[in-house]
Amino acid sequence: MSRRQPQTEVEPVVQRMRIRYAKRGRLRFASHRDFARALERAIRRAGVPIAHSAGFTPHPRVSYVGAAPTGAASEAEYAELALRREVEPQALRSALDAALPPGLDVVECVEADAGPGLADLIDTSVWRIELPGESPQVVAAAVEALLAAESVEVERRTKSGRKMVDVRSAILSLSTDPDAVTLATGVSGQGASDERSSCGCAIIAAVVRHTTPAVRPDDVLAALRIVADLVPTMPLRATRLAQGRLDHDGRLADPLAPDRAAAVTVVPTMAFDGASDGQPGIGAGPGPAPSFGTAPTD
Repeated sequence: MSRRQPQTEVEPVVQRMRIRYAKRGRLRFASHRDFARALERAIRRAGVPIAHSAGFTPHPRVSYVGAAPTGAASEAEYAELALRREVEPQALRSALDAALPPGLDVVECVEADAGPGLADLIDTSVWRIELPGESPQVVAAAVEALLAAESVEVERRTKSGRKMVDVRSAILSLSTDPDAVTLATGVSGQGASDERSSCGCAIIAAVVRHTTPAVRPDDVLAALRIVADLVPTMPLRATRLAQGRLDHDGRLADPLAPDRAAAVTVVPTMAFDGASDGQPGIGAGPGPAPSFGTAPTD
């Protein structure tokens, strides 16, 4: 019997697409691995012409940047897809969004320009942290105590063991006034949330620099416990409002802005004929959701 030979050649990448997606509602409890599996399944269902890696088990060429922790909602998660033929960004966005479950929503899709990598455009997150049942005055005092400290370390369990993480050094801004974050970064501190705040719910708006390991909302809460003995009676609700890179004025730059500015407005005439794959391609026929080809069964 002849052994199966590995794929030795990497499929050529004709186009790169960057997507911004959101984790909302109950899907905030989906882990990054859960989303990666859901996205790969959506790519197959929509017939997206994704490029694959070489080897015995080729994988779709998808790269991610700064995934939100399990349990946190987000309005600003990013991924980059390598494609083996050109597609139209809006059609790709619609096809993936239709193939993903509600709560994992593709918000935007742009063609990647030949500029910096996506990871080089993101070094900061803006978080909205809700503390149900806590007094805003008590939380505000705890926030002031944390900002006054030079260093506050919390213990983090990582793959390589337990580590101490300096939460204070990663915090660029921390406030119980969402308008303060809006003025500092240009990102609305109110933003989206799984549940609208009600009376008795304290809100913290945090601007956090990405570190290794990353400082998460529960780390901020642990630091507040250390400096002010703040122990919430209910679990926090965290939503990442934005990611980007801070400019010299302290404003958060949209990582997709350079690609959006460089986007070509004319749709390629040969983008969806599917000739190279022997498939009809997107736009070949009627239907409620776009498709890039014949969707395989799972």
